[in-house]
Amino acid sequence: MTDTRIQSPSQPSRPAARRSVFSARKLALMATVVAGLGAGAFGLSQSPTSVDLFSTPAHAQVGNEVHKAQQPVGFADIVEKVKPSVISVKVNIAEKVAKNDDRGERGEDSPFPPGSPMERFFRRFGGEMPPGMRGHRGGGGPMTGQGSGFFITADGYAVTNNHVVDGADKVEVTMDDGKSYKAKVIGTDQRTDLALIKVEGRTDFPFAKLSEGKPRIGDWVLAVGNPFGLGGTVTAGIVSASGRDIGSGPYDDFIQIDAPVNKGNSGGPAFDTNGEVMGVNTAIYSPSGGSVGIAFSIPATTVKQVVQQLKDKGSVSRGWIGVQIQPVTPEIADSLGLKKAEGALVAEPQKDGPAAKAGIESGDVIKAVNGTPVKDARELARTIGGFAPGNTVKLTVVHKGADKELSLTLGQLPNQVEAKVNSGDDDSGRSSGRGDEVPRLGLTVAPAGSVAGAGKDGVVVTDVDPKSAAAERGFKEGDVILEVAGKNVASPGDVREAINTAKADNKNSVLIRVRSGGSSRFVAVPISAKG
Repeated sequence: MTDTRIQSPSQPSRPAARRSVFSARKLALMATVVAGLGAGAFGLSQSPTSVDLFSTPAHAQVGNEVHKAQQPVGFADIVEKVKPSVISVKVNIAEKVAKNDDRGERGEDSPFPPGSPMERFFRRFGGEMPPGMRGHRGGGGPMTGQGSGFFITADGYAVTNNHVVDGADKVEVTMDDGKSYKAKVIGTDQRTDLALIKVEGRTDFPFAKLSEGKPRIGDWVLAVGNPFGLGGTVTAGIVSASGRDIGSGPYDDFIQIDAPVNKGNSGGPAFDTNGEVMGVNTAIYSPSGGSVGIAFSIPATTVKQVVQQLKDKGSVSRGWIGVQIQPVTPEIADSLGLKKAEGALVAEPQKDGPAAKAGIESGDVIKAVNGTPVKDARELARTIGGFAPGNTVKLTVVHKGADKELSLTLGQLPNQVEAKVNSGDDDSGRSSGRGDEVPRLGLTVAPAGSVAGAGKDGVVVTDVDPKSAAAERGFKEGDVILEVAGKNVASPGDVREAINTAKADNKNSVLIRVRSGGSSRFVAVPISAKG
């Protein structure tokens, strides 16, 4: 009788068993070929039962294990559900607007308004056109652009990017089924690059839901849009990072994704695996102009806040306290005697602004709003901007090393940034003399009054040692130092005295308030041993 047991690896007859199986397989293959040629003399086709020689117990076991393993899950079901809500957006911009555009042909330079947050982002990262605007002016005619968007209500309200529809004279959307409709711009918000449009013609548009939750790093994400005018394109990736600051403005809080996003995807949704919109795609980082796997989406929480105001009144109003703020670095925290590098450092309160009226001064650190801690300067800007003007808020402030609470009524954030100094206070002047050296800082300074156009307050930097810590931190000739270690300075002697006091207090660095280019900031500079 033939032994059909599965032998252990230690059994010497295993190689012979392998040869036997292999020979049987060859025989089966040969029999199949011969049978296919019509030669049935071998009699294998006349077996009373069909025998699969490949279905050994070992193969069956492997097959069962494969079925038990989790198989890759596709996105077809999700895409089928959400794709109809996504639209392609095409805009025409009247020639009279184009002629007033002093940046040249739209699409060959930055597509954003000069000085806008998104324009600064474009300048910072360079490269080709960001996604969304594929504009051109053929023969001096109207400019056109293409982007993406998605419905958020059945009666035709849809979200896209501000830079897609900015200045549009005509807006047309095309749905996934190929049908086109006219649309009008309800409102735009330049600071977040969001826009709300209204599509006419139906009351049963398929729409997407904005997510209530916050995505986690590593979550799947689907980007659907109109890249290069190819409507209805789906790409997949993961959430690469959250809370990204890309330098486009104080409200930066982008989700970074690696789903391929290209020109024309702007304004399109980034879906999670629940089929809800986690963000609105707005920008890419790309030295070449094509996708390199780094794209940025506006979080759904921000979209909700902005869109609701745009729907209600066509614009967005934000609370404002009137301060220049900056992050608290570890060096600045050490200089101020703070335990943690948290909160927002007030570089300068605006004259007659809400903060100044409430008693906030330069050098104060705002660390909580209505009892809720603020992590950094960007979080403070977003928190204050989330309140409506006229609301009263309570700020927890570190003032000269001690905590205090202040209440103030929020003003309305101005639409345009106002100049903070007049031409008489231009700090680009040069000293008539070299000034006095401050060796511990690597700077040479002179009283502001001795430098034409520098104003009356502080001391002017007349020379910077290129190998010094001050040079590494951006000090340059013409900067005006207003405070050192919390003390106003008017002469080189004041600067040296403040540094010596900080050194005696065992400080590793000294906090300096400097005015440069019309704005103030604090810089923590390590104190060298020499001098």
